[in-house]
Amino acid sequence: MSSKIISIINQKGGVGKTTTVINLAAGLALKGKKILVIDLDPQGNATTGLGLSNTESSEKTIYSVLNGNKKITEVIQPTKFENLSLISSNVDLSGLEVETAGDSRRAFKLKDELMALIHDSRASYEYVLIDCPPSLSLLTIMALVASNEILVPLQTEFFALEGLTQLIKTIERIKSNLNPSLNIRGILLTMFDKRNNLSSQVESEARNYFKDKVYL
Repeated sequence: MSSKIISIINQKGGVGKTTTVINLAAGLALKGKKILVIDLDPQGNATTGLGLSNTESSEKTIYSVLNGNKKITEVIQPTKFENLSLISSNVDLSGLEVETAGDSRRAFKLKDELMALIHDSRASYEYVLIDCPPSLSLLTIMALVASNEILVPLQTEFFALEGLTQLIKTIERIKSNLNPSLNIRGILLTMFDKRNNLSSQVESEARNYFKDKVYL
């Protein structure tokens, strides 16, 4: 069985990325799908949102995998939800970019670990959902290199499309140089208020550009 690896990404903060990850993971798990959530944000909100601690010092985090201290199979933790597992994060992850500066293959570290996990006969995750940090940093690039698809939560506010243009340029660069099979699965409009003309305008412009990839 092949796993779908989907990054939930937007370099802007507060647009609903983590909320999207948690709800999508829970919904798919309720349908009987086996889900793995990877919290790739040093703030660790997906970790706490799924009932684990992001403050305890623990070797069982994505940081321990990306710095080479642990294999990915060693850090997967169960959550209280059936079919839903988590690789947690904490603030240690914020130091990774500096610590791995000398590693020429660091952008591929997450992909290499996920490929090993997917080819492990004991792992049978149908979806791997990656909660990305609100920046176009090394962590985000690692996620884009590792993913088949991305889902972009887009807040329907004034500067939304400006930020999206920057993100699309980054995605195109990743496709050209590091991951040619990366696709945009969808644009998810968040915090939509139909009474607000601006919300409708952002929706209209997003649909003009992305057509049927826009969810609401």
